[in-house]
Amino acid sequence: MDSLKDTLRKTAVLSRDALLSHAWSYPLLGIPYLIAHPALYTAVAPVLAKAAVTSLAITGILFFFTYLPQVAFCALFSGPFAFVAAGIMVLSEAYVLVSFISKAFLSAAQDRIFDAVLLQQGNQSLVERGRQVKSNSSGFKVVGKSLIQPLNRFSKEGIVRYIVSLPLNSIPGVGTALFLLYNGIKSGPTFHARYFQLKNLDKSTREAFVEKRRGAYTAFGATALALNLVPVIGLLFNLTSTIGAALWANKLEKTEVSAAGPIRRVEDVGQSANEIPMRDQVKVEL
Repeated sequence: MDSLKDTLRKTAVLSRDALLSHAWSYPLLGIPYLIAHPALYTAVAPVLAKAAVTSLAITGILFFFTYLPQVAFCALFSGPFAFVAAGIMVLSEAYVLVSFISKAFLSAAQDRIFDAVLLQQGNQSLVERGRQVKSNSSGFKVVGKSLIQPLNRFSKEGIVRYIVSLPLNSIPGVGTALFLLYNGIKSGPTFHARYFQLKNLDKSTREAFVEKRRGAYTAFGATALALNLVPVIGLLFNLTSTIGAALWANKLEKTEVSAAGPIRRVEDVGQSANEIPMRDQVKVEL
């Protein structure tokens, strides 16, 4: 009983910190930023088109073969809401398969977009640790080839965690919220994998950095995951979440928050998200 109370207490604290951090706003801020910078989209449009076709095919196949059986399963827990709960479960399953199949051509595109946004926000010295940056005759900075291998954003632990928690979606409302928070804990930091790589953080320093901002990363991951579950265009939202992660990394750099430094109060972690400028400090070409 004490163990259950302790778990519930920790969950409540994490949920509070996640909400107060305002880090959940960064994946959303990536959407208007992309609209204001169409060059970011056109640079990876072929990759996104390929990923969208893959997503449409997988989602359609899963709905055709697995939707009704899952409606029957969800009816045991959610009654008249079974059709909605089953739909969320199918979309969640499709996300895993699409992400796994698309990771080969999406990882490099995500890193390129992440670096481009950091460069636009005036972080050239940071970007140059992992990518060639040149200037063209028009005075624009050109994002060159990566000097380091893209990181694998998928872990066996994360995939198992995701699959095991899928049945939570059979519980209307609360179950889906728990599913997003539970997986957000692990998926949130993956959006800063490139940032940690550019900062050259070792494993222990990286883990300490994330742990100090556990609520903020959970909020970011939960919001990004919710956007990714949108059929077909979820992969586009994956891109906007990557942009949001870069904007957050830029804010960390601008406020001189280092991995070894003290964390600000949880209430302030993402407050400045609403102050992100859409105007570039540096003109960039991809």
